Amino acid sequence: MSRSDHNAPETLATRFLRQHHTPFSTHLYNYEDHGGTKVSSRELNVAEHAVVKTLVMEDESRQPLIVLMHGDRKVSTKELARQTGHKQISPCDPAVAQRHTGYLVGGTSPFGTKKTLPVFMERSILDLPLIYINGGKRGFLVGVHPHDILRMLQPGLVNVALE
Repeated sequence: MSRSDHNAPETLATRFLRQHHTPFSTHLYNYEDHGGTKVSSRELNVAEHAVVKTLVMEDESRQPLIVLMHGDRKVSTKELARQTGHKQISPCDPAVAQRHTGYLVGGTSPFGTKKTLPVFMERSILDLPLIYINGGKRGFLVGVHPHDILRMLQPGLVNVALE
């Protein structure tokens, strides 16, 4: 069950959103290890397609980057590498991802990261009226308009989703 929004935590992500004058809603839920977007979409009673994952990856030089992807899709790392001009892209080790972002895996937000990282977003996310994305803590999502992400993070738009 979604818990009351008035208990929402203040995180680096929510501070970032406020600094950028971006409206957002807060959504708490009972986090489950390895539950992913299936759990958050079920708990919030929203389509998994509208829950957006924040994935930390690295290129062949071990330089980190963030990929925003629909919860019900996977990333074609081969296609992502091709579209971003890299030889190879692979998921980042969780401990390394935490050092880059300042967030625990399962609570990674693209907003307010420790280091400014390149961000890439699946283009079809822009077709959604509202998305739910991690708010900087496990069990905490924020609802934002996808076009606000374009304005704030200026992500590269890619077509790398796999069913």
